[in-house]
Amino acid sequence: MPEPELVDMLDKCQAGADVSQNAEKIFQNIKTLTAPETRVSDLKLIVEKLFVLGVSVVTTREFLNSFNEALRGLVSSEPETVTEAGAYAHRFISEQSPVRNSLIEGLCTLKEIIAEAHESQEEFAEAAKVLLEIPTDTSQRRLDDVGKARLWVRIVRNYLEVDDSTSAESYLNKLKNIMHNVPDEELNLHFRLSVARVHDAKREFLHAAKAYHDISFSPAIAEEERLHTLAMAIKCAILAPAGPMRSRALARLYKDERSVQLEEFPILEKMFLDRIITPAEVDKFAKGLSPHQLATTADGSTVLAKAVVEHNLLSVSRLYSNVGFDELGLLLGLAPEKAEETTAKMIEQGRLSGSIDQIDRIIWFEGGDASGEKGSGRAEVPVGKEMRKWDSNVQALAEDLEKLTDALQAEFPEFVAARIAAY
Repeated sequence: MPEPELVDMLDKCQAGADVSQNAEKIFQNIKTLTAPETRVSDLKLIVEKLFVLGVSVVTTREFLNSFNEALRGLVSSEPETVTEAGAYAHRFISEQSPVRNSLIEGLCTLKEIIAEAHESQEEFAEAAKVLLEIPTDTSQRRLDDVGKARLWVRIVRNYLEVDDSTSAESYLNKLKNIMHNVPDEELNLHFRLSVARVHDAKREFLHAAKAYHDISFSPAIAEEERLHTLAMAIKCAILAPAGPMRSRALARLYKDERSVQLEEFPILEKMFLDRIITPAEVDKFAKGLSPHQLATTADGSTVLAKAVVEHNLLSVSRLYSNVGFDELGLLLGLAPEKAEETTAKMIEQGRLSGSIDQIDRIIWFEGGDASGEKGSGRAEVPVGKEMRKWDSNVQALAEDLEKLTDALQAEFPEFVAARIAAY
């Protein structure tokens, strides 16, 4: 049952006595006029009584603004009350067609407060759903680019909290068309961070590493946050596919003087210096990764395990000119066939320079850095090099033979003439 004082004040409003004054008292003293266990039903009653009085549009708008402020004061302490009562109020007021258009701004604010309450309960998908219902470009309400950016960035961040990178990217693409018109530094920073997080979620780790690293230099965030984004950049660079592009990313991060302060630095240093990573180091590094960074790929391995195997394979190519399938499998912790498959894939993608002798079960490493171009690491590259060496040796032998023949002919012309005639 509602408190007697609340009932009395609502009755006075309905009777037309000091409507604005009594309504304002109700909204300002909502916590004392309603009990926690009945607050949702009391708020619904307030909405039903006050928003059907037939007062002026201006007064109704003031009621809605005051109601919104009352709900905002409950977000941190009673988010469930805000979501339930707010949703009911929005639905009830929206059905009052004569005043709906004039209250569009207040109703949008109400939606934002409901979304805030969902966010405080970590119901990010529900928050995004509520925010999506806010109009941005209609005849009743048209937001400028700053307003759109503020709303869409919030939607993107909520989607990212539930790892829905597909939905997040759709609104990120909208943001890309307007951010050049948004001077707000904080919004631009959130946009750039969202871009990095989407790349990260989609496992486009090289793009994510660069985006995180760029943000880590921003003076708009605290030193602790800059180090955090730098750590994220290192994690993404380590998880990226091994090859020339990742080597350049690792070099940039290794040369950043701040990197030595981070827990990720030891494994970054080993990767930059092409040293083999041990299982113990992998397990330690994995503890700091996000769930999506530890996800299982199509072949059954994790993103991290795949990245470490490819890195160790590059390290082996620096140490050996050639290695057998079985020995390589032992070094990488893989079955010989899997080691051969991984090597072949990296050579085909231009991330490793070498060739495979499947008859003798030996992998030959050409040495040096691969070009990074797909197909450039195939067997024809080193085979072509060996053929050129062979041609050069044959040419040198033919020239030496010709010199010897000329010398014999000069010294023993009759002998040479007889021998040439005989053949």
